[in-house]
Amino acid sequence: MSVEAVQRALAAEHAAVWTYGLVSAFIDEQAAAVAEGADAHRARRDATERWLRDAGATPQPPAVAYLPPRPVDGAPTAMAALVSVETDACVAWRGVLDRTEDTTVRTAALDALTTSAVRATRWRRLAGITPASIALPGTAAG
Repeated sequence: MSVEAVQRALAAEHAAVWTYGLVSAFIDEQAAAVAEGADAHRARRDATERWLRDAGATPQPPAVAYLPPRPVDGAPTAMAALVSVETDACVAWRGVLDRTEDTTVRTAALDALTTSAVRATRWRRLAGITPASIALPGTAAG
């Protein structure tokens, strides 16, 4: 496993957990989806920290706060922030896939990439962003 790539994925998970907490104040109608996304990222963060410890590395702690791409002041900007963190998670987990031969880590990274891509598509659709889905999540083309 590439510790550096997994640390980057952990950083993306920390940012996602923080962002889901932030946007929960702005997205009432999709509260269950927000809670599901937050729970999924917390679980992925915890598993990623365990992998790093098992590999003899110290997991990087979360930042004090994160800066969304633009200020979050309502449901549309909250959904855009969620699209951004899910997209970042796709990129980070794609990086893990590219840098490890460990079957367990590759399987988990593919699952993380896939579920983040699905959540990003959901938020794009709800926000009216087109296209709602992208061809190659986690790559420069998608």
